[in-house]
Amino acid sequence: MRRKALGERDVFEKTFHPLRLTTNGEKMAYWDKEIRSLMGKAIHRYGLIQDGDRILVGVSGGKDSLSLLYLLYERSKRVPIHYELFPVYIDLGFDSKRAEILENFFRTKGLPYHIEFTDIGRRANSPENRENPCFLCSWERRKRLFHLAHRFKCNKIALGHHKDDIIETLLLNIFYSAEISTMVPSQSLFKGKITLVRPLALLEEKKIERFAREMGLPFGPSGCPSSGMTKRKVVKDLIEALSKKNRRVKGNIFRALSNIKLDYTLTPKGHSCENGNV
Repeated sequence: MRRKALGERDVFEKTFHPLRLTTNGEKMAYWDKEIRSLMGKAIHRYGLIQDGDRILVGVSGGKDSLSLLYLLYERSKRVPIHYELFPVYIDLGFDSKRAEILENFFRTKGLPYHIEFTDIGRRANSPENRENPCFLCSWERRKRLFHLAHRFKCNKIALGHHKDDIIETLLLNIFYSAEISTMVPSQSLFKGKITLVRPLALLEEKKIERFAREMGLPFGPSGCPSSGMTKRKVVKDLIEALSKKNRRVKGNIFRALSNIKLDYTLTPKGHSCENGNV
């Protein structure tokens, strides 16, 4: 395992507050219980975790992935099944001082982990790839996660995508790819050898952010120069603008993904839904 001392221990100690951690004797606020309840609901509804799973948790250093790791770790202590967690942080090469902070966080949990240093972010944002840096970065990171899951014998990869991500991805694919599709809570890959799972699929981003702040999780910016200037940000702003006029907009988009009326789509005559296409 390659490690690099970045001199950020003081930042970690100021950010991560062990005394805020929930214990069995503490009374949780309603929103706190709701976070755990909704993740548990997603896990059961979509069959995301089974006894004996070894789960690679993709940790970016942001609020979503750190909340996911924290919640899965906490849940592992109180459910009747056994599963292993293996957090992985892929440093994208932006010189952001996250590696040591995350390494300390993993150690406080007593978890085995892997930190990998790459130049994925720099290559994705190079002058030769100005058209779509996010796609290349995401693609390269995903390939690296698949490789590491195989290397460390993990049968599942857990990612921190949430309800807002699923909604935004649907609209992104409609607007920019001319297709109706989105992220799914569970996706089997490589003939079942690896399964991608998204346990935060039923949770709204704002609730996750509150949870991360209340728990004192050491999340921070990635250092990506394209942050805030993406198509996803455009779609996010559009949804927020619509939601200000009608607070049900986001929920309706999400529920629409389970309420598809194929008789009212432009399906060519004689075509079916085989292989997920119409």
